[in-house]
Amino acid sequence: MSDLILSVENANVLIAGKPFFSDLTFHIHSGRKIALVGKNGAGKTTLMNIITAKREIDDGKRFLLAGTTTGYMQQNVEPTPEKTVHEFVFEGLPKDLEDWDIDYRIEMVVAPLHLNVNDRLDNLSGGQLRRAALARALVEEPDILLLDEPTNHMDLELIEWLENYINSYRGAVVIVSHDRRFLSNTTDRVFWLDRGELKVAPKGFAHFEQWSKELLEQEGRALHNRAKKIEQEIAWANKGVKARVKRNVRRQAEAFQARDKLEKDQKSYRRVTSTIELPPITAEESSRNMVEFFNVGKSYGDKRILDKFNMRIKKKDRIGILGRNGAGKTTFLRLLTGDEIPDIGRIKIAKNLSFSYFDQSRSMLKNDKSLKDNLCHEGSDYLDVRGKSRHVCGYLKDFLFDPEDAWRVVSTLSGGQKNRLMLAKVLANPGSMLIMDEPTNDLDMDTLDMLTGVLKSYDGTLFVVSHDRDFLDQIVTKTLVFEGNAKVEGIIGGYSDYISWKKSQKTEYIKKDIKKDNSNNPIPKVKAPKTDKKPITFSYKHKRELELLPSKIKKLEKEIAKLEILLADPDLYSNNADKFMSASTRLPIAKEELDNAELRWLELEEIRSNT
Repeated sequence: MSDLILSVENANVLIAGKPFFSDLTFHIHSGRKIALVGKNGAGKTTLMNIITAKREIDDGKRFLLAGTTTGYMQQNVEPTPEKTVHEFVFEGLPKDLEDWDIDYRIEMVVAPLHLNVNDRLDNLSGGQLRRAALARALVEEPDILLLDEPTNHMDLELIEWLENYINSYRGAVVIVSHDRRFLSNTTDRVFWLDRGELKVAPKGFAHFEQWSKELLEQEGRALHNRAKKIEQEIAWANKGVKARVKRNVRRQAEAFQARDKLEKDQKSYRRVTSTIELPPITAEESSRNMVEFFNVGKSYGDKRILDKFNMRIKKKDRIGILGRNGAGKTTFLRLLTGDEIPDIGRIKIAKNLSFSYFDQSRSMLKNDKSLKDNLCHEGSDYLDVRGKSRHVCGYLKDFLFDPEDAWRVVSTLSGGQKNRLMLAKVLANPGSMLIMDEPTNDLDMDTLDMLTGVLKSYDGTLFVVSHDRDFLDQIVTKTLVFEGNAKVEGIIGGYSDYISWKKSQKTEYIKKDIKKDNSNNPIPKVKAPKTDKKPITFSYKHKRELELLPSKIKKLEKEIAKLEILLADPDLYSNNADKFMSASTRLPIAKEELDNAELRWLELEEIRSNT
């Protein structure tokens, strides 16, 4: 058993004079890795402030082992003008720290977080500032390290580095995060804040869902048994009680008190076990091919983003986008929406394409306006939600806002609340293509579950940039991986499929290396015959074929649309069996002809561009 370094027992905490925590008890031992979970407003920040002693308890006992240090990753860093990353990261450490010690910490923490110690804080992006706050907390090496949403604005490479760092960290760590995979990979205990109580799961977050489900099922059975017993007591009480028998009068009063307490507990139980659900999102009608990239190239100075990139995006594709920060993910999305134009090549966008864009900078939100004014037309309390008129208060309630929040100014919202408002704005009318750039940042797990459910039901074309691995695994069927220097890999499936593919590539590389170095048992190499094949030139015949292909493609698209409408009639077979058979036979052939025509168009464009 690890050594006890902090203990809080039977603590009471008041907020605005009202009880917030009663009989709060928890213990932190050296080396423990703890996930701190709970709904928004459950008290996670308050608990972390109790651990750091920033918030005093109003009653009870708090024990901290002598010499124990605590460190807290700041959520928001206000950049001081002209202060450097080096000054900010190391200002909490002793001034007489040896140069070799500083260099060691820079090498172990600051450099892996892709920070330059000489950069000024006021020149950093929001994501870089958060990484600087993380670096500051890590270099201090406290005995108890508290991390509040440390993976926000991090790419997968950094998240995996942080997982390894935490797992080898000698001190105790308390983590608040919405990233289930990250918590599962790093924790061995869970502190669950549930309706004013702190419940401790004996294993890490990987086992939390099953453990909490069993706990709630047990509570549900206990409530059911209480309800049956109280029902009998109330039935007895309603028969009437003789006034002279004081014992019976007391029993009657206790029965009604027990009923009131049961109703309160049942309401609390329903609140914690209920899930947030929104109706399925239906996309607008659109053509079969949404966007097509033909030999697209895009660069910024010497930095290449795309080079001879070809891709056809079809209706109902669900594509996840991965890659390190700066590899070109956001540029690709801006090319997709037409906000950027390629340096070379062509992007064909369907005429009837309509899209909604959730950008991580939340540029769509007007911070000086109220929530209502961000959602509704000026002077109206109603908004159009997928063809239906909804009152703004009722719609905001779907996204966990109180009705009175409608008149709050956006600038007063937390990061998580702003993301929920962005979701409300984007999901009101998502169009035929939905583009989401890091939508999971700052979301609590309940809202994340709601978003996952909504996106699963969305029947349009979906693009998602995210570093939340579980989230991607649940909703995407294809993955684009931006590896930098214009290298883009396309994988069928989600994040787990990408990891499997990556491992298989590594295995193939090792096998090739072994074959190359195995001098004791050399493998004979078979040389391919030399050919003097000349590059294909773009002839007049090719030019004529290329000119005719667009009309052929358009004709096939119209034919396929008509056939699909025809076959959608449930009475077609009974009314005209021959017509049904003819249409059902022709449809797959027409689709194959369309695919071949589109591929031929790409080939000819390639020949023309290389001639």
